[in-house]
Amino acid sequence: MLLTLLITAAFFLAWSNGANDNFKGVATLWGSKTATFRRALIWATVSTALGSLVSVALAGALVTRFSGKGVIADALIDSTMLTAVGAAGAITIFLATLLKMPTSTTHALTGALVGAGWMAAGAAQLNWATLGTKFAQPLLLSPALAIVGAAVIYPLLRRARISAGVDRETCLCVGSGEPQPIAIGGGAAAEALATGPELTLASTDDCVERYRGSFFGIDAQRTVDSLHYLSGGAVCFARAVNDTPKIAALLLGATALSGTTLSTAALLLVALAMAAGGWFQSRGVAETMSLRITDLNPGQGLTANLLTAFLVLGASRLGLPVSTTHVSCGSIFGIGVATRSGNVRTILQILATWVTTLPLGLALGAILYKLLATLGT
Repeated sequence: MLLTLLITAAFFLAWSNGANDNFKGVATLWGSKTATFRRALIWATVSTALGSLVSVALAGALVTRFSGKGVIADALIDSTMLTAVGAAGAITIFLATLLKMPTSTTHALTGALVGAGWMAAGAAQLNWATLGTKFAQPLLLSPALAIVGAAVIYPLLRRARISAGVDRETCLCVGSGEPQPIAIGGGAAAEALATGPELTLASTDDCVERYRGSFFGIDAQRTVDSLHYLSGGAVCFARAVNDTPKIAALLLGATALSGTTLSTAALLLVALAMAAGGWFQSRGVAETMSLRITDLNPGQGLTANLLTAFLVLGASRLGLPVSTTHVSCGSIFGIGVATRSGNVRTILQILATWVTTLPLGLALGAILYKLLATLGT
């Protein structure tokens, strides 16, 4: 029965993770109108699935870390502990998704792990040194690095673009609104303008901004778009590499305790659940990240994605559990700082979600562990 609950909790956690995180890598594609929502979603799903399949080879250290080893005593790690952690993390992330707020799976699971471990053995049995050096430091530093990195790198890339003779084209939208006569002398000319197409000088919210020029003989806009797609896929791939082992660790820990080997099945279950959650329930968080943080053009989106992919993949290779949410949002925040176009209200709402994620996960982890342990006895 407990193993069934654990599998259910892990599936729910993977689904919630996909719903909240799946679109983060391609948010800049939709936000800059480089891709439609559906195209961006397809690309995110494919890239995430590929990342999940290779996650163990590239980020095996995370599997051990998120099974609880090194944070709490090995003797305390059982199916009850893992079920409580998985369920608490899933509920925390699912609530944020319902509020359309991007949040951190890493924070939710860390909070749940500490809460369940605290309830099981008391605060003295937790390895606070490991929590500080292996969890807290990368979680706090990664968004700061992303914000500063984007704020510094984007102006440099912008100057390089200008030096290369690549200009941004001013957008002129042609619409079908009610024609308005324009007095330029009367007669036939005014009548022709009144019955012709409506020309409107629009903002980037209404039409796509493009680049005019070339890089080494290659069309600038095509180059930026191609790199933007590749960087978006790289972020989704990196997120899956970093997150899949955290969720699979719950199942792998339980199967190891029961003496069975189901690592391949566990990873496939997590990968499928993450893809399904992202496909069916990612729209709300996608709108927040793509449209509500700051205005983006393709070059700004490309800068944010490249920085995010570099930071997350580097952390995964080192076995550091950084939050893709914090890094990707931090990169977009940094672009808003550089362009002075950030939506302060939305940014504050996201920050409030981040602050409450860990304590909520901690409280739920403690409550669910106590409940499951009581029922088990």
